[in-house]
Amino acid sequence: MKKLKFAKDEGTLFYKELRKRVDLYFEENNISKTGNNTFIFKMILYFTLDILFYYLMITSKTDVSFFVYYLLMGFSVLLTAFNISHDASHGVAVKSKFWNKILFQISFNLQGNNAYVWGKNHTESHHLYTNVEGSDIDVLNNPIFRMTETQERKWFHKYQVLYAPFLYLLYSINWFFFRETLMLFNYSSRTIKIVIPKIEIVKLIVFKLLYISYMIVIPILVLPFSWTYIIAAFILNHFIVSLIFVGVLGVSHVSDYVHHPQSDEDGRLNMSWPKLQMLTSIDYNVDSILCNWTLGGFNAHALHHLLPDVCHIHYIKILPIFREVAKKHNIDYMEMNYSEALASHFRQLVKMGNSDTIERKIYEK
Repeated sequence: MKKLKFAKDEGTLFYKELRKRVDLYFEENNISKTGNNTFIFKMILYFTLDILFYYLMITSKTDVSFFVYYLLMGFSVLLTAFNISHDASHGVAVKSKFWNKILFQISFNLQGNNAYVWGKNHTESHHLYTNVEGSDIDVLNNPIFRMTETQERKWFHKYQVLYAPFLYLLYSINWFFFRETLMLFNYSSRTIKIVIPKIEIVKLIVFKLLYISYMIVIPILVLPFSWTYIIAAFILNHFIVSLIFVGVLGVSHVSDYVHHPQSDEDGRLNMSWPKLQMLTSIDYNVDSILCNWTLGGFNAHALHHLLPDVCHIHYIKILPIFREVAKKHNIDYMEMNYSEALASHFRQLVKMGNSDTIERKIYEK
């Protein structure tokens, strides 16, 4: 991974004041930046729903009830990842460092994916070098999609806006079966490669086998339904999870508003780290209590990137501070309705498929 050096600009003072104002908010209200009682309730709720829907699924008497509970379980597990796993990975779900680690490992590994691989690269790559190709692991280097101007444009990319929604269905299945497995052979569709410690390789394999066992093998053994029906439920579950996952996260960083900055030969960016975060993230419906409860703050992406040490349960309360400080320092905070963010995502696909270079849309409040 190419490490970068940042410059100083208006974003530097913006971030300094933001940190000061947010810290003051928590001090004056005598509250912790980590999860509060409401968060604990959410955590209990989501874990309870995971167990409940699995129990109802595994004891289903009809094929319809099995299908419904299977898909509800998949949806619940995804919400658990949004609301619990993510904050735990940043050490802000609860006050205890030990229990944050346990929560992260349990809630993430039991989905069949590797917590170490995602957590390390999420915090040490994506959060540091957002949208910078060669430094942000979440920037794709996939010939099927063209996401940045530095990637070669093929003839079929002009159709990517049409086939993208169908390929988005495969995101979760690709992650589970191929993305992490190929990393074992030092191959990745990301723009940077990673090395996985041996113990994590063992855990990766064990938890994938465990996931297949309780999601496919056990239902086949204990339920009176054909194995093809259960496999179909498994695939449909991943289709739905994929669409929600890409729909929630894809619009934040793949948009014709956001930037994909490039560093010079010495690894220097012509902007500060805080400004990079504001230029590469779209936030949507940030005042929505429903979105905060279901998406775990993923809809407030710029806010999260700048304040990863704050649990998402506090985002709505500190949003006025965030907006005020950004406006004071003449920093655009790109926030909009979800429909606008989604439209921007697909405009980006169209532009990237039809032109070697594109002009960013200027954000207007």
